[in-house]
Amino acid sequence: MFPWNIFPFNKDMRETFQKMKPEEIDKYVQDIIGKVLPSNMGGMMNPQDMFKGFASQQDQVSTNPGKLHSSAFETHDYVFVRIFIKDESWIKKLKLYHTSNQLILEHIPEEGDKHTITLPAIVKKKGATANFKDGILEVKIPKNVDMQFSQIDVTEIL
Repeated sequence: MFPWNIFPFNKDMRETFQKMKPEEIDKYVQDIIGKVLPSNMGGMMNPQDMFKGFASQQDQVSTNPGKLHSSAFETHDYVFVRIFIKDESWIKKLKLYHTSNQLILEHIPEEGDKHTITLPAIVKKKGATANFKDGILEVKIPKNVDMQFSQIDVTEIL
């Protein structure tokens, strides 16, 4: 039997659920799920349709006119950032930096401009390379595997 006493229901609710048949419980759960989920997710659907609203990190391309067009994605060992460069002269004045989770580009397209791209994973301090070819600046940064976990104690407030 399911331990209904751990839920914060009152006594009448607990007795009602204990007296329900499995078919009634199933109908109750389906009814609750139907109320919680949007109507377009009610029945069986194609998984591709369900994730249509979500864009992967590599498919997100900046389209603001004042921003650089770029895409960032990760592989098992590296984080790649591709920046579309309109004018080759930008490469000469470009200053490129990175932190553990951001790539920073300065002085393009105009002197004093600064662009920050959030990286999809934590990266190492050393080992980054940048190559320019066919109007695309590709930055390759090795990923940092951080296996240091810190446990957080949860206290119950009454």
